[in-house]
Amino acid sequence: MNFHFKVWLEKDGQPVIGDGLYCLLKKIEQYGSIKKAAESLTMSYRQAWGNIKKAESRLGTTLLIKQVGGESGGGARLTLEAKELMKQYGNFRREVEACVQKIFEKHFK
Repeated sequence: MNFHFKVWLEKDGQPVIGDGLYCLLKKIEQYGSIKKAAESLTMSYRQAWGNIKKAESRLGTTLLIKQVGGESGGGARLTLEAKELMKQYGNFRREVEACVQKIFEKHFK
Protein backbone atom coordinates (compact mmCIF):
# COMPACT_ATOMS: atom_id res chain seq x y z
CA MET A 1 0.00 0.00 0.00
CA ASN A 2 1.17 3.54 -0.76
CA PHE A 3 -0.06 7.03 0.06
CA HIS A 4 -0.67 10.09 -2.07
CA PHE A 5 -1.16 13.67 -0.99
CA LYS A 6 -1.36 17.15 -2.42
CA VAL A 7 0.15 20.28 -0.96
CA TRP A 8 -0.04 23.87 -2.14
CA LEU A 9 0.46 27.34 -0.75
CA GLU A 10 -2.26 29.98 -0.64
CA LYS A 11 -2.40 33.71 -0.12
CA ASP A 12 -5.68 35.27 0.99
CA GLY A 13 -7.41 31.94 0.34
CA GLN A 14 -6.20 31.75 -3.27
CA PRO A 15 -3.69 29.14 -4.51
CA VAL A 16 -0.25 30.54 -5.30
CA ILE A 17 1.95 27.51 -5.94
CA GLY A 18 1.52 23.76 -5.90
CA ASP A 19 3.02 20.87 -7.79
CA GLY A 20 1.49 22.02 -11.08
CA LEU A 21 3.02 25.50 -11.16
CA TYR A 22 6.26 24.14 -9.70
CA CYS A 23 6.55 21.63 -12.57
CA LEU A 24 5.65 24.30 -15.13
CA LEU A 25 8.35 26.64 -13.84
CA LYS A 26 10.89 23.78 -13.84
CA LYS A 27 10.05 23.02 -17.48
CA ILE A 28 10.29 26.70 -18.45
CA GLU A 29 13.70 26.78 -16.81
CA GLN A 30 14.67 23.63 -18.74
CA TYR A 31 13.36 24.67 -22.18
CA GLY A 32 13.54 28.46 -21.98
CA SER A 33 10.07 28.53 -23.52
CA ILE A 34 6.54 28.69 -22.13
CA LYS A 35 5.21 26.95 -25.25
CA LYS A 36 7.63 24.02 -25.05
CA ALA A 37 7.12 23.72 -21.29
CA ALA A 38 3.33 23.67 -21.72
CA GLU A 39 3.53 21.07 -24.50
CA SER A 40 5.74 18.82 -22.38
CA LEU A 41 3.08 18.93 -19.65
CA THR A 42 0.21 18.44 -22.14
CA MET A 43 -1.35 21.81 -21.40
CA SER A 44 -2.12 24.70 -23.66
CA TYR A 45 0.05 27.80 -23.84
CA ARG A 46 -2.97 29.81 -22.73
CA GLN A 47 -3.48 27.67 -19.63
CA ALA A 48 0.23 27.82 -18.74
CA TRP A 49 0.37 31.59 -19.21
CA GLY A 50 -2.84 32.02 -17.20
CA ASN A 51 -1.45 30.00 -14.29
CA ILE A 52 1.72 32.09 -14.27
CA LYS A 53 -0.19 35.40 -14.42
CA LYS A 54 -2.50 34.33 -11.54
CA ALA A 55 0.48 33.41 -9.37
CA GLU A 56 2.26 36.68 -10.23
CA SER A 57 -0.84 38.68 -9.34
CA ARG A 58 -1.33 36.89 -6.02
CA LEU A 59 2.34 37.15 -5.09
CA GLY A 60 2.74 40.72 -6.29
CA THR A 61 5.91 39.85 -8.19
CA THR A 62 7.07 38.86 -11.66
CA LEU A 63 8.04 35.22 -12.18
CA LEU A 64 9.12 35.32 -15.83
CA ILE A 65 11.09 37.55 -18.14
CA LYS A 66 9.63 37.08 -21.62
CA GLN A 67 11.71 37.67 -24.70
CA VAL A 68 9.69 38.59 -27.78
CA GLY A 69 10.33 36.48 -30.87
CA GLY A 70 12.41 37.61 -33.76
CA GLU A 71 15.28 36.26 -35.75
CA SER A 72 16.57 34.18 -32.85
CA GLY A 73 13.06 33.38 -31.58
CA GLY A 74 11.37 34.29 -28.34
CA GLY A 75 11.70 32.68 -24.98
CA ALA A 76 11.24 33.02 -21.27
CA ARG A 77 13.56 33.05 -18.27
CA LEU A 78 12.75 32.73 -14.61
CA THR A 79 13.28 35.76 -12.41
CA LEU A 80 15.32 35.49 -9.23
CA GLU A 81 12.02 35.62 -7.32
CA ALA A 82 10.72 32.61 -9.27
CA LYS A 83 13.90 30.66 -8.60
CA GLU A 84 13.69 31.45 -4.88
CA LEU A 85 9.99 30.49 -4.77
CA MET A 86 10.80 27.18 -6.46
CA LYS A 87 13.64 26.50 -4.05
CA GLN A 88 11.46 27.27 -1.02
CA TYR A 89 8.49 25.27 -2.30
CA GLY A 90 10.69 22.32 -3.31
CA ASN A 91 12.33 22.19 0.11
CA PHE A 92 8.97 22.56 1.87
CA ARG A 93 7.41 19.81 -0.28
CA ARG A 94 10.26 17.40 0.43
CA GLU A 95 10.02 18.00 4.19
CA VAL A 96 6.24 17.53 4.18
CA GLU A 97 6.61 14.32 2.18
CA ALA A 98 9.20 12.97 4.64
CA CYS A 99 6.88 13.71 7.58
CA VAL A 100 3.88 12.12 5.86
CA GLN A 101 6.03 9.07 5.00
CA LYS A 102 6.91 8.61 8.68
CA ILE A 103 3.26 8.91 9.73
CA PHE A 104 2.22 6.47 7.00
CA GLU A 105 4.83 3.93 8.13
CA LYS A 106 3.74 4.32 11.75
CA HIS A 107 0.15 3.43 10.89
CA PHE A 108 0.41 1.06 7.93
CA LYS A 109 3.75 -0.80 7.97
